[in-house]
Amino acid sequence: MHQRGIRWIKVGGLFGVLLASLGCLKREEFPAEPSIAYKSFTQYGDSASLVISFTDGDGDIGLDESDNQPPFDVGSDYYYNLFCDYEELRDGVWTPVSLALPLRYRVPRITPTGQNKTLEGEIAVALAWPVIPDAEVDTVRFQLRLLDRALRSSAQVATEPIIEQP
Repeated sequence: MHQRGIRWIKVGGLFGVLLASLGCLKREEFPAEPSIAYKSFTQYGDSASLVISFTDGDGDIGLDESDNQPPFDVGSDYYYNLFCDYEELRDGVWTPVSLALPLRYRVPRITPTGQNKTLEGEIAVALAWPVIPDAEVDTVRFQLRLLDRALRSSAQVATEPIIEQP
C-alpha cells in the first residue's frame, strides 16, 4: 500500500510539472492592427489567385452580411475591408490604373475560439485574368491593404512584378 502512495506522488508530481510547463508555453502575440504579407500569385488561363497571409492581435477581421450599419453600410469607404489596387509597369515606372470596377473585397468574419483572440491565416482572392484584356503592358502588380472592424489598417504590401503568361 505504501508503494502505491509513492507511485501516485511521482505521477502526480510529473503531471504537475507538465501542467506548469504548458502554462509557460509562449502564446503567439500580434499587434491589434492587422498585418499582411504577400504569399503568391498563380495564373490559371482566364483567372488567377492572389494569396496573402495575415495576423491580427485582437481577432476582429472580417465582416458578416449583417454588418451593414455605418460605418460598414453600402456606399461607405468601409463597406469593403480588403483593398487591391492595380498598377502597370510603364517605361520603368509603376503607374496606378483606375479600373471601372475597383478591386474591393469583403472578407467574411473570422471568429477565433477560446481565450486567445489572435488570428493568423491566409486569404485567397480570385481574379479575372488578365485584369485588363489587351493591355499594352505585360508586367503588373497589386498593392493590398486590409482593414479590421475597428477600422485599423494594415500597412500596404505589393505583390512581386507579375508577367502575363500567354
